[in-house]
Amino acid sequence: MAICGYTWAMAVDVQTEIEIARERAEVAAYAADPGNAPAWYQNIKSVEWRTAPPLAVGSRLAFAATFLGRRLAYTYEVVEYVPGERFVMRTAEGPFPMETTYAWSHVAGGGTRMTLRNAGEPVGFAKVASPVMARAMRQANQKDLRRLKAILESPANQV
Repeated sequence: MAICGYTWAMAVDVQTEIEIARERAEVAAYAADPGNAPAWYQNIKSVEWRTAPPLAVGSRLAFAATFLGRRLAYTYEVVEYVPGERFVMRTAEGPFPMETTYAWSHVAGGGTRMTLRNAGEPVGFAKVASPVMARAMRQANQKDLRRLKAILESPANQV
């Protein structure tokens, strides 16, 4: 895949998933809302709109985060958005061009399976450290999904 001059071989491709005891529409609406990201992503400190809301293909979002002890600032562009089903953002800037995908599916007996996938081709020093980055990313994503589950399943969020 080529994005802005980068050819992505997906040297890092981490997929995690979790089941959440809430309706798919509710899980998707909360997770895809950029304003909620700092609440459930441990490493995301802030998100700012670079284009006017609402969320749509072409929307640009600036994230400030920390990862492996480094401060990161990057802008994602929404490349696919099907409310309640799939949300894909991509960036080609910074030390780690990345594509992030959220997918939601119904779980038999009720609830939602959320899949979180981060894939990209690190450049520079990050390329050398990609195996370490992949492990750290998998651990962080698992923690983030557990946090999302805890938030959405808490009694305070029940209707």
